[in-house]
Amino acid sequence: MYRAFALLGLSLCLTIAAPARAATDDTPSLGDISMRPSLSPDRASELAMTLPPAADIAEALGAGPASRQALGPKVMVRVDISSQTMTVLVHGKVVHEWKVSTAGRGYITPTGFWTPYRMHVMWRSRKYDNAPMPHSIFFHEGYAIHATPHIKRLGKPASHGCVRLHPDNAKILFALVRQYGPSVVRVSVEP
Repeated sequence: MYRAFALLGLSLCLTIAAPARAATDDTPSLGDISMRPSLSPDRASELAMTLPPAADIAEALGAGPASRQALGPKVMVRVDISSQTMTVLVHGKVVHEWKVSTAGRGYITPTGFWTPYRMHVMWRSRKYDNAPMPHSIFFHEGYAIHATPHIKRLGKPASHGCVRLHPDNAKILFALVRQYGPSVVRVSVEP
């Protein structure tokens, strides 16, 4: 997907930076999608109308017809540190909103965007006295979203940096990520 956007950017650069350049047979292309400049300087306002659809670029890269769906993540997990909440969106629609606990005093929960890279039905923290981390979804270095037995602390900062969820909610999220596959899930942690 990133490659498709990069190629789309290349198409934009070629079209904007060199509108008067003559197209040659050695101009890069993606199958039937030409990367040749397509606009003269006086027609630059028509740029948006001449770009191939992103799905066509993805299909030309060999991603197949399934790429014709939206290129964004299928599942978005948004953690809002300031409100201590998590919002889960599937295909852009909110399906869950839960209380969480992020880093307590002296610890940090990293902010940014990630794709989960590892999942465990049960994991034990090597760093914090073998503490149980049920339904762990690791998203950045050693940070994970996981269940906690400390449900009375949810809605307040209390963790060593991970994102804690009610055990029932962690199980639901784990199943959802497993169903869609981690590669189409994005975790967003916002301050």
